[in-house]
Amino acid sequence: MGRRSWRRRLVAAACLGAALLLLSCAHRALSSVFENRTLSSGWLGGKRKSPLQKLYDLDQGPRSPLAELHRQRRDLLRSACKRHTRRQRLLQPEDLRHVLVDDTNGLLYCYVPKVACTNWKRVLLALSGRARGDPRDIPAHEAHAPGLLPSLAEFSPAEVNRRLNAYLTFLFVRDPFERLASAYRNKFARPYHAEFQRRFGTRIVRRLRPRARPEALARGHDVRFAEFLAYLLDPRTRREEPFNEHWERAHALCHPCRLRYDVVGKFETLAEDAAFVLGLVGAPGLRFPAPPPGAQAPAARKQATRLFQDISPFYQRRLFDLYKMDFLLFNYSAPSYLRLY
Repeated sequence: MGRRSWRRRLVAAACLGAALLLLSCAHRALSSVFENRTLSSGWLGGKRKSPLQKLYDLDQGPRSPLAELHRQRRDLLRSACKRHTRRQRLLQPEDLRHVLVDDTNGLLYCYVPKVACTNWKRVLLALSGRARGDPRDIPAHEAHAPGLLPSLAEFSPAEVNRRLNAYLTFLFVRDPFERLASAYRNKFARPYHAEFQRRFGTRIVRRLRPRARPEALARGHDVRFAEFLAYLLDPRTRREEPFNEHWERAHALCHPCRLRYDVVGKFETLAEDAAFVLGLVGAPGLRFPAPPPGAQAPAARKQATRLFQDISPFYQRRLFDLYKMDFLLFNYSAPSYLRLY
């Protein structure tokens, strides 16, 4: 009886491992699609080419400067993954929960909070027909409503693998320290995120502020930037639970060395990169919503410079080490305002 039970467990483990292997190998399968020209010619009943097919076509002929830029980003990411990553664990379904699926247009989008993800969700809702009208008119709370855009984590391994092989997969990233500064300003320095501040701000104040006032302990509404960074660097933080998605590293959310990304967009070139993706989709009339002036790249850089100038070089170095993989994988240089050496 014990031997039969052991055999059943062994078979079950082998089946699960085979299913997860599909996920871990999907980026290699998609790479062979480009290299061996095995893209299917049929899409939506043969009515039009898929975004992935259009990208493949761009790679075969003379490239525009923008198409060449995106080819270089793909190659740089692949090279960085080979240089800086070692043996990795198999992907689990929960690793795919940030990858949103648009079956109507053949798109997979991995969203990284504080990198225009609200506007990308608005655009995907409009593209997929789940919302009507101008994406700019979709309220932010509706764009983030759970269930409106399915996650890749909701599908079986076979369905995941099929989509990874046939769909255009893209993500948008940004300078890691500017993203951190944006997360702090949005979540802790403004009054309209009271619930978020009670959840995280009170925890930060309780742990890091001696003799905190009762109001701060109850509301967590006045967290300082230095306290926020100290919380991120405290080993207890990640022991207690994973980082919140607003400050989790982009590579930990999107797994770019396990999944093949066809387009790596950047916040610093948001308008051009968004137009490139929408051009592949075949939606030239759809305009990507522009961020407000205070959230655009030049203003964001000034805000980050101001916030980090009061942080000691010791903590700057430790923080850089924490986010170093995002700098390496997405080809960001250490910001000039840091004092790392």
